[in-house]
Order: sequence, then C-alpha cells, then structure tokens
Amino acid sequence: MIIGIAGCGGIGSNVASHLVRSGVTYLKFGDFDRIESSNLNRQFFFENQIGLFKSETLAKNLKSINSKGNFDFKVIKFDRNNIKTFFNDCDIIVEAFDKKEYKVMLMEELFPLNKIIISASGIGDFHTENIKRKEIGKNLFIVGDFKTDIDNHKTYSHKVSVVASIMAEIVLEKGGYYEK
Repeated sequence: MIIGIAGCGGIGSNVASHLVRSGVTYLKFGDFDRIESSNLNRQFFFENQIGLFKSETLAKNLKSINSKGNFDFKVIKFDRNNIKTFFNDCDIIVEAFDKKEYKVMLMEELFPLNKIIISASGIGDFHTENIKRKEIGKNLFIVGDFKTDIDNHKTYSHKVSVVASIMAEIVLEKGGYYEK
C-alpha cells in the first residue's frame, strides 16, 4: 500500500506525522513551497527551518520520528501534466492543497483512476464541533466543516490537527493498517 500526500503544509505535514507515529513506514509526497514563519502555528515545522522547502524538510522531520522510514519526496509544483505520473503508484492520496483550483485539478485528474482520495474542506476558524467525515462513493472521503474557507478565516493548530487526525484515521482504516 503506497500512500501519497499532495501538499506538505498544515494538513499534509500533520497527516504525515500522524501516519508515521502510527507505524506507517513509507510515504510519498510533494510540495514546491518554502516554510514561512506564518506556517509555524499549524504545520509540522520549526523556527530554524524557515526558508527551507517543505517537502524536503518534512522528510527530515519524519526521519526524526522513524529513522528507518522511507519518505519519498519531491520539490514539485503539481499541475495537470505531472500529478498523474507522480501519484501513479499510490493507492491512497491525501489531498492537502490550500487553493481550490489545485483541489479541483487533483480530483479531475486522479479520481477517475479509482484511487482512494481523502480531501479537506472547511479547516478555517476556531471551532471544531462541526467537523464531519463524508464518504462520497467508495473512493472519496472529505473531512472538515464544509463552511469555513481559509481564504476568509484564520487557521488554528487545533482545528487543522483534528481534521488531519481524521484524515489519517481514514488512511489507516482504508490502507489496512488498523488492527482490530
């Protein structure tokens, strides 16, 4: 089972951390962005890492959790020409983009391939009581409150973490990592 993560910010870095802490030893992820001080309130990065590439730094941080883990990363700006190739060997893909147009692009390009896709919608604002998990068909899962867009609401660590935790739970469940 190969798990891919599209984006290494608040959702992606936290999902990756939760998965590795739960025993997942192989992840494949990519992002083109660099760490900024404004990211530190909700992302699995540290002050001394500001300016570094998120994907490369996430791999190093995950190695601090499990030094034997295999974390295949790339500094990459996903587009319609490269996203299928990058995630071709992945069974489960965590969509962790900030921008709606990237979320749409991922869905349009990867959903027809019958891969399990886990996405977030509504991670802005402070409150967590309306976070839900929706299953759309057998291969699409969306987690969030479906209302509070990050373009209009500040993000808080605890809410991003709750959404990322539920997304990680779905990966563990669908990937067969969950022991009953």
